[in-house]
Amino acid sequence: MNNSLRKNNLKGRKFLPALKLVCLSFLLLFGQWEIHAQNSCFMENTTFQAGEELTYKLYYNWNFVWLSAGEVTFKIEETPNEEYHIGVVGKTYSSYEWFFKVNDRYDTWIYKKNLLPTVAVRDVQEGKISFYQKIVFNQSEKTATTYYGDNKDRVEKTVSLLNDCAHDLVSVIYYARNINYTDFKEGTEFPVRIFMDKAVYPLRVKYKGKVANKYVHKKGRFRTIHFSPQVLSGNVFKEGTQPEVYVSDDRNRIPILIESAVSVGSVKAVLKSYKGLRYDFTSKID
Repeated sequence: MNNSLRKNNLKGRKFLPALKLVCLSFLLLFGQWEIHAQNSCFMENTTFQAGEELTYKLYYNWNFVWLSAGEVTFKIEETPNEEYHIGVVGKTYSSYEWFFKVNDRYDTWIYKKNLLPTVAVRDVQEGKISFYQKIVFNQSEKTATTYYGDNKDRVEKTVSLLNDCAHDLVSVIYYARNINYTDFKEGTEFPVRIFMDKAVYPLRVKYKGKVANKYVHKKGRFRTIHFSPQVLSGNVFKEGTQPEVYVSDDRNRIPILIESAVSVGSVKAVLKSYKGLRYDFTSKID
């Protein structure tokens, strides 16, 4: 690969946080689990329902130019097995694919009774990188069996022991949306433990209070709750990076705007559309 193509590939990969940032932004609420939740193996669902669909438009800023890079959609479906199926699809726009192409699919099945995952699947196509991962959870025995490989027909099996009930990257989003955080004081920090890519990452999240009139470009104004999660520095995020996350201040508790600097440029995700919400979207002012 020549230097020009190598630089484009590296910069293109900086778009990946925009896809994952939407998922990870929900994880910031996961830190409250250790403070408020009495039982990590149970959570009653009071915020979402089958039929909910959230779509985010993803942007990448390179050399002071904001590029419309792609979209990611979260969709909840009913199943006959007392589970919800949550599908997440992230794709780059065709106009962006000369720069870097992404076509990711996440599928997770969670119990309705406690919101714990039973199966989680990731099918990832990012530039020249592709992989397939399936995790089968046995929550009662505290184990997770992972099948990982280049594709679903060629995988290696590993079994991991869990210290407690566990969530995957998607299920924890919906668990976290049901946690009561109304008693938090501005500036409160709380821990987050993320299990991802066969490792546990201890991070921290800061609650920054409510923003009563947050303007989102071309979307209007919203009543929001402001958080700033710590991220891992390295090839993607700069040292000291603190993403800014604005969540709807209503009973739905959905992210509206996520912004973060990365090693080259910056990324943001903006709520583009929503449907099937359990409650009226009262956080929208105009």
